[in-house]
Amino acid sequence: MFEIYWTAPARETYLRLKKDPAQDKRYKAVKKAIELLAANPRHPSLETHEFTSLKGPQGEKVFEAYAENNTPAAYRVFWYYGPEKDHITIIAITPHP
Repeated sequence: MFEIYWTAPARETYLRLKKDPAQDKRYKAVKKAIELLAANPRHPSLETHEFTSLKGPQGEKVFEAYAENNTPAAYRVFWYYGPEKDHITIIAITPHP
């Protein structure tokens, strides 16, 4: 099990989704994706893959995980391993770029 760390913008997006009743379905999808990330970052439903356009603050590989699929502006979770072993840092929660 990985411990989840957040950047301030990622945490802000997550909390904004949580507070907005119109975004309830989307919030639940993002929450589930983060729970799956903590349990198994390679869970098949996340469709995790490296996102080569970004690097972590220390040059870490950044990965994209699906929170939603087959929906307009489907949300994605961007993350990297670290800062310590068994940690994952979520750097962004955003519509599909």
